[in-house]
Amino acid sequence: LPSDFILFLQIIFFLFITPGTPRIVIVSYSLNYGVKNCIWTALGDVLANFIQATLVIFVLGTYFSDNPGFLNFIKWIGVIFLIYLAYDVYKTSPNKINSEKVISKSLFSFFKDGFLVAGTSPKAWLFFPLIFPQFIDFNSNYIVQFIILITTYIVLDFISLIAYALLAQKLINWINANPKTINTISASVLILIALIIIITQQ
Repeated sequence: LPSDFILFLQIIFFLFITPGTPRIVIVSYSLNYGVKNCIWTALGDVLANFIQATLVIFVLGTYFSDNPGFLNFIKWIGVIFLIYLAYDVYKTSPNKINSEKVISKSLFSFFKDGFLVAGTSPKAWLFFPLIFPQFIDFNSNYIVQFIILITTYIVLDFISLIAYALLAQKLINWINANPKTINTISASVLILIALIIIITQQ
């Protein structure tokens, strides 16, 4: 097992229960399109995380240190996408609980949104090089340790995303009585996250 594996579990547990950008998107999509379509968004999210972790640990770790401008470029791509997503979320009305779901997005579109939200997050690009190496003994079989860490991460991340989607469905009766409230809140939070990224992640 990786070093201090229980501590690693504690860290990612608190990370996943915190309502970050992917969870805001999942909640909104759950209400607007249903939980089944959120599975594709969650799969896009965890695939992006897998690619990020692999690149950062084995390829790009030193490159980011030597070329901070590249991470800044990723940051601005993420900010622009968050603003677009906020607009898309705000203009969509939640479906009634007893009405048939009307899907106006393709499955690939759900997958792509999850992938881009996670893939353009500077927080994720910083999380993996800062956290993962702390739990890997590079003098031992570090590839096996990495596989254990990333598998644990993406499985728990996927479960937490679907849990958020299911929780949103439990609240759908209240949402039906306040049809634009969750969309307005979600869009506002997405814009707020984009502003926080601009201000704090230099």
